[in-house]
Amino acid sequence: MNIAWPYHIDTSNRTAEAGDERHVRDLIEQVLFTSPTERVMRPSFGSGVLQLVFAPNSPELAATTQFLVEGALQQWLSDVIDINEVLVEAVDSTLTVTVGYAIRLTGETRIDTFTRAVTS
Repeated sequence: MNIAWPYHIDTSNRTAEAGDERHVRDLIEQVLFTSPTERVMRPSFGSGVLQLVFAPNSPELAATTQFLVEGALQQWLSDVIDINEVLVEAVDSTLTVTVGYAIRLTGETRIDTFTRAVTS
């Protein structure tokens, strides 16, 4: 059973489930947008990428962010996915991360885009 994220109750008043593809996408999103120390029992979980949204844009920051995201995905999801490509773009207070990956279980390749608008 893959629990849907964010957690919610479905129409039959049970814990909502997600299909395998959606579950993998949810896992990636959790790694990307969870800040280290946010999880009590796993303080190193996450990528910390949201902290970089307000940093001054530069080619160096973009490269650093891409390595940060790739490292976090490798650390936490290497048994689930193989990462092919990561692209990170920060425009104003909006962060967009595009991840190309292959699902290890099925071999299917996917490209998903994740966006967060950070409000202060």
